[in-house]
Amino acid sequence: MAERKTRAKKGDPAPAAEAPIAVEEAKTEPTPRPLAADQTQISVSRGFAAWLGRQRCSLAFTSYQTGQLFLVGVLPDGRVSFHQQSYVRAMGLHASPQRVYVASLFQIWRLENVLAPHERANEHFDRLYVPRNAQTTGDVDAHEVAVDRAGRVIFVNTKYSCLATMSLTHGFRPLWKPPFISRLAAEDRCHLNGLAMEEGLPAYVTAVSRSDMINGWRDRRHEGGVLIDVRTDRIVTDQLSMPHSPRVHNGQVWLLDSGRGMLARVDPESGRKEDVAFCPGFLRGLSIVGGYAVATVSLPRDGAFAGLALQDELKKRDGEPWCGVCIVDLKSGDIVDWIRLNGAIKELFDVAVIPETRCPMALGVQSPDIQSLISFDPEFGPLVPPGAQSNRK
Repeated sequence: MAERKTRAKKGDPAPAAEAPIAVEEAKTEPTPRPLAADQTQISVSRGFAAWLGRQRCSLAFTSYQTGQLFLVGVLPDGRVSFHQQSYVRAMGLHASPQRVYVASLFQIWRLENVLAPHERANEHFDRLYVPRNAQTTGDVDAHEVAVDRAGRVIFVNTKYSCLATMSLTHGFRPLWKPPFISRLAAEDRCHLNGLAMEEGLPAYVTAVSRSDMINGWRDRRHEGGVLIDVRTDRIVTDQLSMPHSPRVHNGQVWLLDSGRGMLARVDPESGRKEDVAFCPGFLRGLSIVGGYAVATVSLPRDGAFAGLALQDELKKRDGEPWCGVCIVDLKSGDIVDWIRLNGAIKELFDVAVIPETRCPMALGVQSPDIQSLISFDPEFGPLVPPGAQSNRK
């Protein structure tokens, strides 16, 4: 097994020009080794690099605990590359080959790929994402992020229990709230957290409970989690435990029944839930590509998943929780490939697939290179914007 030990100090950005973090394919199950308090050992399954190649994609995932964005790809020699940058309390992700959005502590960042198709950064990287804009929302505990068919950024505003979008003037503009929430208040009443889009529009959300009081969801973690159709305000099911990350795929809603450790699918008409796969940790973040689910798992914050069926399930299976990324075959429910993190990084939040991308990297807001890396459009723009009227007679 080959691994990479990487520093995980919060707020300590990795320079863009450093050697890529390369992780070879593991030959056996990963075995934790003694690490310094600020180190993390990363290992991957034997077939992980090949899986990325077959899907013609790379991955991005976040750790809000350490404030880091990870970009995962394959180097020309076949090794897996992990490139990390610091974004304080990095949470929700939305990724495409050209653009990445990252929700952070009080801002939503827009990163743009500055490379042309034939260009490479540091010889190997076919995408270089540079932060170009940050929408200052304030600390609204923004969770998942999506982009609608009109190009609007839509995010789950967890603190105010609503879906929201950007505002030119204010921190956010509310778009929708659950029918059981009486008013917008900075009280995280139901822990609204996940958003599914369908045909480019918001379709479903997940919340931990139907509470309408400050932090009311904390007393409802073990049951009463809901999946809601935002188009009709209909509660599709309330038989979930701390649900996260709904996604629409092949006419079904896939989601994470996190309090039970299950990847599940829900019939959007009947609300019937079917467990598909058990994943060894607290599930957050879900992407679906080529018949596979990609989801992150995290360790418990206080040593155990107290009060959750997940803890009992781990004991029944005689296993320990992981921090990492699980790749699940949707047909069989098998975990076919994985990333595992041991050490300082114990909690992840979101994961996104970047299609048609082999090996991406990014700059952080405090990267040493951000002042000197300057790019510009090759063609001049119009001096007078299209449609502008001249006042000269």
